[in-house]
Amino acid sequence: MMSLNNKKIAAAVLAVTLAMSLSACGHWSKRDRNTAIGAGAGAIGGSVLTDGSTLGTLGGAAVGGIIGHQID
Repeated sequence: MMSLNNKKIAAAVLAVTLAMSLSACGHWSKRDRNTAIGAGAGAIGGSVLTDGSTLGTLGGAAVGGIIGHQID
């Protein structure tokens, strides 16, 4: 079973991997990039706030994606 610190490290590694993979998408519109960045940040926040809960991570990603989509 993973400890809380290991879960936080795993979430951070996932976030960096996501950010690095999205940086290759130069043809995306600004709104698309904001949506993806918001979803990634929301997933990290949801994971940290709920101690690595899958539902918290997915909920955070959904909320972050919606907020990122609305920012112009």
